[in-house]
Amino acid sequence: MKENEEIIEALLKFRNERDWEQFHNPKDLALAINVEAGELLELFLWKNADEANKEKVKEELADIFAFAFMLAEKYQFDVKEIVLEKIKRNAEKYPVEKAKGSAKKYNEL
Repeated sequence: MKENEEIIEALLKFRNERDWEQFHNPKDLALAINVEAGELLELFLWKNADEANKEKVKEELADIFAFAFMLAEKYQFDVKEIVLEKIKRNAEKYPVEKAKGSAKKYNEL
């Protein structure tokens, strides 16, 4: 079994045992990702990056990944495929010879 499928299967089992599918529509999963991302940001607020509590960062990342995997499952997206596709599109928008060492957006290169 692919690792992604194993993760999704475990998430769905956890969700279904609690009858939470009713709450996991695409809109609410997207909102949950945003809420969890905000909680991740809060760990860095008013601190240097190295001062953030790594265990809490790990927990918030896990929450973000969990909701993202469930949202991908709702749309039957293959996570590996969509990420690799995005990397390919970004490589076209940010060619190495123009983007290397630059934080500029693709339309400013």
